Amino acid sequence: MENKNVFDILRERGYIEQVTYEDEIRDLLGKESVTFYIGIDATGDSLTLGHFVQIMIMKHMQMAGHRPIILLGGGTTMIGDPTGKTDMRKMLSKETIEHNAKRFKEQLSKFIDFDNGKAIFANNADWLSNLNYIEFIREIGVHFSVNKMLTAECYKQRLERGLTFLEFNYMIMQSYDFLELYRRYNCKLQIGGNDQWSNILGGYDLVRKIENDVVYAMTSKLLTNSEGKKMGKTESGTIWLDSEKTSPYEFYQYLRNIDDRDVKNCLLLLTLVPIEEIEELCSPGGSKINKAKEILAFEVTKMVHGESEAIKAQKAAKSLFEGNGEGGSIPTTEIKKEVFEKGIGILNLLTEIGITKSNSEGRRIIEQRGLSINGRKVDNFNIILTLDSFTDGKIMLKKGKKVYHQIKLI
Repeated sequence: MENKNVFDILRERGYIEQVTYEDEIRDLLGKESVTFYIGIDATGDSLTLGHFVQIMIMKHMQMAGHRPIILLGGGTTMIGDPTGKTDMRKMLSKETIEHNAKRFKEQLSKFIDFDNGKAIFANNADWLSNLNYIEFIREIGVHFSVNKMLTAECYKQRLERGLTFLEFNYMIMQSYDFLELYRRYNCKLQIGGNDQWSNILGGYDLVRKIENDVVYAMTSKLLTNSEGKKMGKTESGTIWLDSEKTSPYEFYQYLRNIDDRDVKNCLLLLTLVPIEEIEELCSPGGSKINKAKEILAFEVTKMVHGESEAIKAQKAAKSLFEGNGEGGSIPTTEIKKEVFEKGIGILNLLTEIGITKSNSEGRRIIEQRGLSINGRKVDNFNIILTLDSFTDGKIMLKKGKKVYHQIKLI
């Protein structure tokens, strides 16, 4: 049986949003190994669940014999992408950016095979940091129309609030990345999130003009829910791929508890589960929707944190659902014994461990009877927790129906 064209796989699973010369690129991906790139700005020290769509695209492409370049934005991060931002991005030091890039490389190595040149890590600081400005503007800037750039969505949104010349350079810098990668690695395709279409087309046009060769551009679906809002955020913050920032249990629980309407889309975008199986799990009627959620949570947690952590998270989730409160993957905070010898107010404790962001949020949850301590509802936001509050050496907090957190003494 002939192998399926990876373009068709990406299309059927819902990854592709916009693409230049669809028939040409499908034909190219079917007949030769194509080097392509995806850029990631090093603004944090961990990738997030939102990045996972791009990671899965790279995985599908690599399994089909194509070569990914992960371009870390060591240079462009020093400028900041204005796309979707209402204010100028905070400036990061060179040392911070280098640290973040190193962390990204470690995380991506779990999903992408870098052995024997099967994938490439590149950092645009290598060519952007030492550019001669006059030469750069003469060679590259001449190909960009300011009138056309100002019609791009990423700039239009910022014009009323103010757009710095620093940020205005971002599109030209990202476009130059494509040219450099074409020259260094014969890169023929750039893939990015749907919000990057203007920037991606800039590079696509630049390579075609300067090198007089055929290259391509493609954007992918962003990870959004059925209402069009970005997924991967909770009340307590971002869902990170770093287990120190988001525990495997929290990661698992986030996916296990997503809206029924979003399960099919997440299975298609975030897992390798075959489409036929997904269709059966998510068939109209929804009798298997809980099974689908368990498979989604387990498969993604397994890819990110390993099978043993996925099994532990699954067991912990099931034990809590069944009411016995066991399982070692439950988010845990260790607090010094003397804190409880003196006593700590429940509102302060909730903000201290990150369950709430403020005392007013804590009051609201307690007033709505949304908080339990060791299985008992809390109806007083003035209570003080002491050593007597511990049962079997721990305090088990439960917010709403799904958020658990345990306190242990050190």
